[in-house]
Amino acid sequence: MDALEDFAVEPFAHEGRSRDVLWKGEGPGVLVMTEVPGITPEVADFARRLADRGYTVALPDLFGRRGVPLSPVSMLRTLVPLCVSREWLAFARQKRAPVTNWLRALATALHGRCGGRGVGVVGMCFTGGFALALAVEPAVRVPVMSQPSLPLGPFGASDLHMTPEDLEAVKGRLPNEGLCAIGLRFTGDIAVPRARFARLEEELGEAFIGVEIDSGPDNPHGFGRMAHSVLTAEFRDEPGHPTRDAYDLMLEHFERQLR
Repeated sequence: MDALEDFAVEPFAHEGRSRDVLWKGEGPGVLVMTEVPGITPEVADFARRLADRGYTVALPDLFGRRGVPLSPVSMLRTLVPLCVSREWLAFARQKRAPVTNWLRALATALHGRCGGRGVGVVGMCFTGGFALALAVEPAVRVPVMSQPSLPLGPFGASDLHMTPEDLEAVKGRLPNEGLCAIGLRFTGDIAVPRARFARLEEELGEAFIGVEIDSGPDNPHGFGRMAHSVLTAEFRDEPGHPTRDAYDLMLEHFERQLR
């Protein structure tokens, strides 16, 4: 908790469900949805980098204990309840998880608070695919899916964890409004099958920018076979590093679409 004292904390309620949201920065809005196990120091640092670049970051406390470092124990304690939660529908295909409605309302409220052309949304890991689901909202102009891992299980490899109706709505918005969705993954990440990115390419065409970072054997940057978190745990703030290149690509679209 002490490591997050530079964030303001406010509750946000929608349809009877209230959660805390951490706020930082000024400028156009970016909604950052945390990865498992929650708002880790790495996720908080990612939010700080965005705030330092002139964005208002809304970081909802969606699960886990905020401020707790990433570890096998914290991962397990968070992941097990999430897998059986009716809010997230972790194994469901072609479904809208109930938490989506709350997140969409927060994205719209963020736009109302910050003004401008719209907001960016970044989902990571468990929340990765929700960035695309939120793009149904007119306020969302840049959905970023970093290692989108839902639905879980071997039978959902090409599923996008959203209803066909929501997918069609997003497909109508992105190219017609000159927008695109960004996807980030490591090539060896079994939690984010290649089939999922192939499906995004098929459905969205040129409105999808897929960034796939080599994490195979003997890859030039020394990524391990378990490399997963492009913008947090594996991120290196070094020019020419592939995670930095992915981050810079995201910022380019934020600058173009939000300012």
